[in-house]
Amino acid sequence: MIRIMKQARAYPGTQAVLRAVRLLKALGPAQAELTLADLVRAVGLNKTTTYRLLTALESEGLVQRGSGGEGYRLGPELLALGSRALGASDLRHAGRGELFALAQASRETSSLEVLVGAHALILDEAMGSHLMGTTPSVGTRWPAHATATGKVLLAELLDEEVSVLLGETLQPLTARTLTDPAALRRELQRVRERGYATNVEELEAGYMAVAVPVRAQGGRVVAALGIGGPRLRLGPERLPELAKLLAPAAVRISERLGHRADAAPERPPPSREGRGERGRRETHTRGERR
Repeated sequence: MIRIMKQARAYPGTQAVLRAVRLLKALGPAQAELTLADLVRAVGLNKTTTYRLLTALESEGLVQRGSGGEGYRLGPELLALGSRALGASDLRHAGRGELFALAQASRETSSLEVLVGAHALILDEAMGSHLMGTTPSVGTRWPAHATATGKVLLAELLDEEVSVLLGETLQPLTARTLTDPAALRRELQRVRERGYATNVEELEAGYMAVAVPVRAQGGRVVAALGIGGPRLRLGPERLPELAKLLAPAAVRISERLGHRADAAPERPPPSREGRGERGRRETHTRGERR
């Protein structure tokens, strides 16, 4: 092992790579952002070297500046790299056959997607058989609030978590995109109640989609299973029909991931109006005690 480490250090540039990796590891989930001074202390490098490495990482999208310009956080390209690692995971393996079956049954493109930051990322997909359809896009990510799969994944979170994740400004992609946070919260509540989400030209004009949740052991939603295509074939009246086609496929994927539909969930269902009211009552009570 000692000999291997010595050989690694002998290669030109190895030290810079190792230092860059240390910086990336320092930008973990404990804090949303770290300043240059924070990172200097965390990795034990001088300020100039740390800044130079951060600039290089930023140019490749592996690190990005915070909203104020002072802090640093992990960048979108690092998330994309992580998604490729996930591509070899149990989740992709569990859904592969179902994706092809759905694409064959619906003749439209089916996809398995996960939440990466504020985006829904396409982990795997199977293309439909129509000549006019979508292009292969594994690894592509779209704003979660503008996709059916993204809404399914956001619906698993508490309203407060959604607000922190998306912020108060939602990007409009079409005239139909939900850009009002309150309207999005209402839409997510409907998703929880009916068990599926739709995208009615909210991501791109003329594009429609529907999605359902995929659960892991304990009932936690870990992915969304969706079907999408052009409006001329996927009108609003067909989306509920496709949701019925998706639901049993999602159940089978969930079972392969260890989820039992009859098992009690590990935690209460997320983001219900009653929970928010209960939280306000508890806060009020604690304030009275003080």
